[in-house]
Amino acid sequence: MSFKAIDSGNPTEDTQWLTYWVVFSFFSILEGTIAPLADSIPFYFVLKVGFFIWLYHPKFLGAALVYSQIIKPNVVPYLNSLGVTPAAKKVE
Repeated sequence: MSFKAIDSGNPTEDTQWLTYWVVFSFFSILEGTIAPLADSIPFYFVLKVGFFIWLYHPKFLGAALVYSQIIKPNVVPYLNSLGVTPAAKKVE
């Protein structure tokens, strides 16, 4: 789907898929650090699949919600303290 979003020329699709991959990568890092705990949660993999479906489904746009409510407020201040500024949005 990311390839289709890139070739679509629709910036909304591009943003949705880029946001999804950012959230996916953060979840993968988090999951790697809490692997022993995740193994003890019943139906963990079923919950994980449901979470990923919620993240990417166009009706819910869960990735945008997770990014704006959790990742952005916690990561951007560290980027600013390192001197890295997030890219500004293009106005067309």
